[in-house]
Amino acid sequence: MKHLRNKNIWIIGASSGIGKSTAQYLANQGANVALSARRAQELDDVRQSLNGNGHHMTLPFDVSDVTAFDSSLKTLMSQWDRLDSVLFLPAMYDFHSTKRKDLNFIHKAIDVNFKAALTTVEKVIPIFEKQGQGQIALCGSVAGYRGLPNGQPYCATKAAIVNYAESLKVEMEPYNIDVKLISPGFVKTPLTDKNDFPMPFIIESSKAAKCIGDGLTSRTFEIHFPKRMTYLMKILGMLPAPLYFMVARQMTNRMDHKK
Repeated sequence: MKHLRNKNIWIIGASSGIGKSTAQYLANQGANVALSARRAQELDDVRQSLNGNGHHMTLPFDVSDVTAFDSSLKTLMSQWDRLDSVLFLPAMYDFHSTKRKDLNFIHKAIDVNFKAALTTVEKVIPIFEKQGQGQIALCGSVAGYRGLPNGQPYCATKAAIVNYAESLKVEMEPYNIDVKLISPGFVKTPLTDKNDFPMPFIIESSKAAKCIGDGLTSRTFEIHFPKRMTYLMKILGMLPAPLYFMVARQMTNRMDHKK
């Protein structure tokens, strides 16, 4: 995708945070945006905030509900003659803690953060194949680069997204389907507002949105930001396991001390 103007882009996970800011950025660049998340009123508020709001739409549904997904996709394609790009941004998150998380929360987080990504990809691929082109952008996290203490199940689901996107990148190239991985570091959102530990290099969601919007039209596979944070995490990801575990213990001890 070489530009954003008049492109039809579906943002799943658009009611707040990075999704909301990305919708606003894409609309400012002339894209037509479809907004999905569970919260209908919040989605409508986002739509009202977009430039050219008459060309945008809301499709509220629970991304873990496959039947609801099918219905929303059918509505979307009845309104648009093509679908250029799909951004998968939903995330269930609870702050890092030594306290064990409820099993129902763990299962729901896996459903939303990862299984719904599988659903999204499998549902839109036939559309893109028929069109002869398309783009899929999946939101991972720097938290998926390496197993972070007390970060489950969030870190594990994001690691799965990283692996999945890498596999899809090569698989989809023969079909002219562009696959991108979005890897945020700390971004100020309602999710990170839950954290009670220091978040180095944290940026505003509007800056994250610009990185995503610009990345969609680039040739790069991974859209990662802020760079100071992501490169640090990439270095950690390359460390041998014994050395990484030593660093992880120090990070955990420092985090506990600052709480």
